[in-house]
Amino acid sequence: MFTGIVEELGEVTAVENLGDASRFRLRGPVVTENAQHGDSIAVNGVCLTVVEHEGDEFTADVMAETLDRSSLGALAVGSRVNLERPMAVGARLGGHIVQGHVDGTGAVIERRPSENWEIVKVSLPADLSRYVVEKGSITVDGISLTVVDAGPDYFTVSLIPTTLALTTLGRKQPGDPVNLEVDVVAKYVERLLGDRTRETAK
Repeated sequence: MFTGIVEELGEVTAVENLGDASRFRLRGPVVTENAQHGDSIAVNGVCLTVVEHEGDEFTADVMAETLDRSSLGALAVGSRVNLERPMAVGARLGGHIVQGHVDGTGAVIERRPSENWEIVKVSLPADLSRYVVEKGSITVDGISLTVVDAGPDYFTVSLIPTTLALTTLGRKQPGDPVNLEVDVVAKYVERLLGDRTRETAK
């Protein structure tokens, strides 16, 4: 489990095509500190497993399913990525509950800068729009953000200077893809209410 508070901006140092999968080598001095084989690290919001670890780099295998459902397939050598280690038991939940299971992808539509922050508009797949509400939480490329405005096929977020400087969202341009994970609580509520409705109808 993650919190959506990015620990560092890492970099892809190698990509190997394995046919039905890809192997990524990524640099991240913070997240690799004390890293072990089998540990989890979120890469742009996708929970990946450490296969190898040497120095300040780690290697992770990404299955075709993950490549199809996320934007990781668009990464290349030199791409910057958001990195986060799992939340430690007893630690503060600085963002919100993030599983590292991407629900779909969107794309940056536009950026509206102001003096002290920037509004970013992101496209939203139709099947995810019901989970996104104004002032609710959403994960964009592994970053826990608060929704400013929620439309039928888009949402907006307001980014502070720290987020712009220390995450990939400071570099994303219109048309660039982003990974989206909606609030898991909303999905559980929908399932529970759906089950109750079906029981009542019997």
